[in-house]
Amino acid sequence: MFKKILIFIFVLNGNSYAEFKLTNLINDLQSPWSITIVKKNTYLINEKSGNIKIFDRSDNTVKKINHNLKVLEHGQGGLLDIYYHEGKVYVSYSEERDNSMKSSTSVAVANFDEDKMNFKNIFQSQPPIRSGYHFGSRIVIKNDKLFVSSGERGGKQIGQEADKHPGSIIRINLDGSIPKDNPKFKGKNEWLPEIYQIGIRNVQGMCLSPFDNEVYMTNHGAKGGDWFGKVNYGGNYGWDKLYWGGTKYSGLKGGPKWLPGYDKPIKYYVPSIAISACQIYKGDEFKEWNGNALIAALKEQSLRKISFTKNNFKSEDIIFKDKIGRLRDLKITNGGKILILTDQGGLWELSKN
Repeated sequence: MFKKILIFIFVLNGNSYAEFKLTNLINDLQSPWSITIVKKNTYLINEKSGNIKIFDRSDNTVKKINHNLKVLEHGQGGLLDIYYHEGKVYVSYSEERDNSMKSSTSVAVANFDEDKMNFKNIFQSQPPIRSGYHFGSRIVIKNDKLFVSSGERGGKQIGQEADKHPGSIIRINLDGSIPKDNPKFKGKNEWLPEIYQIGIRNVQGMCLSPFDNEVYMTNHGAKGGDWFGKVNYGGNYGWDKLYWGGTKYSGLKGGPKWLPGYDKPIKYYVPSIAISACQIYKGDEFKEWNGNALIAALKEQSLRKISFTKNNFKSEDIIFKDKIGRLRDLKITNGGKILILTDQGGLWELSKN
């Protein structure tokens, strides 16, 4: 397998320098969307068309795994996130419902198997919608609870309709049952029982911090207004009452950037960078980055590092830009190296030279 290595210089704090290395591990994936680490040197990769592939880094082999999912690749939909946890594999995907071209962001689970995985649905976003837009979707497991981002499917005001799943963060048990401490049962009587937070547009990055055990996410604005922020119990990020500093695609003014009573992101991006994956860094490879957020971008083709404390933004650096294409997903290896998946079909590893 052909490998390409890029060496580049990163400017630290404006006056010091560090040399980093980008190594191309795979270069022929087809619209990859997500990667998860099974064990050292073994990764699972989702391709948007519906393929699940296993990469064995010890011998550089890539093999397709058979499965029973019926994935609808439509617009921005397809096979989306993949998450390995204690012998099971969780995926989010766009699913056609009732042969109607109406679809949902759905979540399924299977026992891990290198030859074939038989998935079973544990969540389907309601209602199904005839749209190819904004499925989300990312998965995180925290304290044996599954967090799922369900995009608003282009429905805009649906993000404020808590009797519908699109435009929200979902929290369920690992078997798909509903936790008894979700907001529905703690005063949000009008909310669907699976909903944890509302007012979301299109979350394409979500991660669990190994430092404070909080879940963080990145969310697409419209024309501007991307942001990075925390997942909040019973919270509301305001879409589409708020436009987070962006405007409508028509150029007309949208809602305000923020209003009291709504959740406030840690960092806004205006103009949009087409924000995608995020991780809170912990590792030995870049010890000086511990506790910082790593943010990937599609349109801007950049990797950014954000320093923050609680919900307060402190500073940001661009690690690199315009080097390997549109950055779709990020994961941190046990040793602290950074795996980067690109829309161009590449799997890269960022390390110190």
